[in-house]
Amino acid sequence: MLKISSYNINGVRAAHRKGFVDWVEQSNPDIICIQELRADESQIPPELAELDYHQHVFSAEKKGYSGVAIFSKNEVPVITNGMGVDWIDSEGRVITAEYDSFRVVSSYFPSGTTGDIRQEMKMKFLADFQRWAVKFIDDAKPTIICGDFNICHEAIDIHNPDKQHKTSGFLPEERAWVSDFLATGFEDVFRKLHPGETDLYSWWSYRAGSKGKNKGWRIDYQMATPELAEKATMAVIEKEWDISDHAPVTITYDI
Repeated sequence: MLKISSYNINGVRAAHRKGFVDWVEQSNPDIICIQELRADESQIPPELAELDYHQHVFSAEKKGYSGVAIFSKNEVPVITNGMGVDWIDSEGRVITAEYDSFRVVSSYFPSGTTGDIRQEMKMKFLADFQRWAVKFIDDAKPTIICGDFNICHEAIDIHNPDKQHKTSGFLPEERAWVSDFLATGFEDVFRKLHPGETDLYSWWSYRAGSKGKNKGWRIDYQMATPELAEKATMAVIEKEWDISDHAPVTITYDI
């Protein structure tokens, strides 16, 4: 069995103060795909650096911003930082771990909530990301793309969808992109194992007690090529942890 967690930790130093090590020890994933690290490798708290994982970090050039990482119990033969697009790679948004029989990607998609310029960049990112990722569909090595996509795909994935259609993260063109991405052959593994189930969210605003009221969004995914998607046996959102405004999305694969 292989247990993989995707987790936007909203800053590694803050996450450490709120119990990240406790979560790692209790949940015990084989691979952790981290987003929004907000630190370079030298700034990772020593207690995290001492965890029994091979740790691979790809930080943004801007200090305290973005950043992704992959923590792996097993050694990773090949790590690739970025996807070959300069502005995206400068923001530290994609890291890939190549194992002998599969690959795992940790990705942090831009948010468009700060205005039109970032929304335009988000849409450009989506186009570039799909062009980069589609090659994995026909590759002999199965692939899992983990990450904070900053998009809810369907009405079932967001609270109060009727009032959210003009909100970045639930715009029609963003939702259509997810549909197009799935049409290339990737599968939304969590939804595959929880078809039709409601009130399953991975992010809640810190405002107005949103998590306690479960007014959330499902924006964190594991997208897998079909061979791996078929091997998924269990998928959970570990909502009980309050380390970040996101919860870990953890999926077990029978490999």
